[in-house]
Amino acid sequence: MKDALEIRFVRMDPEKDADVPLPRYMSEQAAGMDVCISIDGDRVLQAGKITLLPTGFRMAIPPGFEAQIRPRSGLAVRHGIGLINSPGTIDSDYRGEVKLAVINLGETDYTFRRGDRVAQMVISRVYQARITETASLDDTERGEGGFGHTGLGADHSS
Repeated sequence: MKDALEIRFVRMDPEKDADVPLPRYMSEQAAGMDVCISIDGDRVLQAGKITLLPTGFRMAIPPGFEAQIRPRSGLAVRHGIGLINSPGTIDSDYRGEVKLAVINLGETDYTFRRGDRVAQMVISRVYQARITETASLDDTERGEGGFGHTGLGADHSS
């Protein structure tokens, strides 16, 4: 893609992690890049537990953008593997190693292996808002209604 946004990646240990792919799009129209993990050997995550998995890379995102780290649907549906802070945000001024905060919501232990595709990363434009304190807000039809105030849907009673 000629006019694509450039995201620069640095392998933290190029010799050790040459076998672990950097984030990449797995199809021509994919919105997210698959993110692989850089672990030594296998790592078992017990059901109900949380761990932090290294990726072995750092990155530079241009100002005005962020990287959102999201779970992979296959791992979530088949094994209950998700991200505890989903979506996680990587700010454009962060230069440390990207790590994945993973949770096992499944009923059995799950084994991660070196190079596994564990998450996906979506690059999004962000805006910093101007913060204004005021004494009142404009009225809307919804008002203060929230948390299911419109009912549960066609198949459920409200």
